[in-house]
Amino acid sequence: MDKIQVSIRCFAYNHERFIRQCLDGFVMQKTDFRFEAIVHDDASTDNTAAIIREYAEKYPDIIKPIYETENQYSKHDGSLTRIMNAHTRGKYIAICEGDDYWTDPYKLQKQVDFLESHPDYVMCSSRFDEYWQESGVLEEDPDKDFEGADYDLQNLIGGKWLTQTLTVMYRRSALDLKHYARYGMSLDMILFYELLKHGKGYCFPEVMGVYRYHEGGVWSEVSQNHRRLTEFKARLAIYRVEQNEMAARFILYQFAKAMSRMWMLQQWRLMMNVWGILKKHYGRGFVAKLMFDKLVLNKNVEWKKISGIKMVS
Repeated sequence: MDKIQVSIRCFAYNHERFIRQCLDGFVMQKTDFRFEAIVHDDASTDNTAAIIREYAEKYPDIIKPIYETENQYSKHDGSLTRIMNAHTRGKYIAICEGDDYWTDPYKLQKQVDFLESHPDYVMCSSRFDEYWQESGVLEEDPDKDFEGADYDLQNLIGGKWLTQTLTVMYRRSALDLKHYARYGMSLDMILFYELLKHGKGYCFPEVMGVYRYHEGGVWSEVSQNHRRLTEFKARLAIYRVEQNEMAARFILYQFAKAMSRMWMLQQWRLMMNVWGILKKHYGRGFVAKLMFDKLVLNKNVEWKKISGIKMVS
């Protein structure tokens, strides 16, 4: 029997309103290879698990369910990732949360064909639409920096928005799971950083799926300040593992944007941690001026100047 070429990773929790649309996006895929959708229900308290069972019975070769009796996400100990890793078999990995969905029936085929013919790429993605559940508004993601273009680690470090994970496919071999687990967080940014250390990515120009905003969504109910703060903590997690100048520059590029939020939210310990890291790599004088310009003078950072900053010897 042919090996599984693609494993789709799908996390679901209380998604009974959305999970059918998500699963329909999986089973409609037209491919010349075998693929599986590992659908993890994290002890939902609604009918999500029952709907997953229905699809698993109807499409047993595609839908591979995991049912929890205890919520794993709330443990914050990496359990979700470890469980999913234990069930993943594909050469390539695709991702789609239970409240998002795919619209292109050839998404998997297009992305596998691309990665098979471009061995120097570790991942690919696509354009996507955004759907606002409460208002019923569907609109295209306005950020088109990488529409039909390549991207790499320098783009990520420089603060460029890459994509939502529902559009992504990556090489399983490009992700060192033991190293990845050291970060202690499972955010898109960390995944992209770890992948792009080993190669570049490509964004298909066409829309292949929909990212849904709704009450109860992981990010939908988080304020903009706390969202940016979480993303910045992800950069610190990367530095704690990598301990190199590239990871320090990742912090530097975003520090001015996050600095005001840290100050407003009284994240003094976090600011001191950042101060210590940047002082080590770029010197006390540069960091002091950066903080004074932003917090006292409210000056915007000139990114061209920052990109030319050298490490202290």
